[in-house]
Amino acid sequence: MDNVQIIDELDKEIIKLLSKDGRMAFTEIASQLNVTEKTVRARYKNLVENQILEVVGIVNPISIGVKTSAIIQLGIQANTLENIVNRLRNFKEIRYISLTSGDYQLLIQVHVHTYDELTETLKKLNQIEGVTRTNVIVQFEVYKNSFEFL
Repeated sequence: MDNVQIIDELDKEIIKLLSKDGRMAFTEIASQLNVTEKTVRARYKNLVENQILEVVGIVNPISIGVKTSAIIQLGIQANTLENIVNRLRNFKEIRYISLTSGDYQLLIQVHVHTYDELTETLKKLNQIEGVTRTNVIVQFEVYKNSFEFL
């Protein structure tokens, strides 16, 4: 198994509750699951320390003016993957980078304020040495964006 952490049903239930409300008090979780707050606190600590769970605030991008999103596929030259990924990590507008199968080797997701910013981002992407082509898919509407894995 590739670093798969085994978690039990109680851990899964704690994760489910926190996935719905990351600010839920340990006392409330304990009450809903019929365990002690101490148990929830210890389980939470273990989940975080073992990098099974990360509780973060998620910003609604539209509320801060980020209204344009796109998925961009990148075709790259052989032996340029590491350099290109390192460059992409420095783009603040890129939220997601993935190695993929198929005609394009990388898939990224970009969030910007305007179409002009998207155009500028595309220009910068095309200037990266080793990027041979791009395919841009503008996202007009997102119908589901979930972080619930259990």
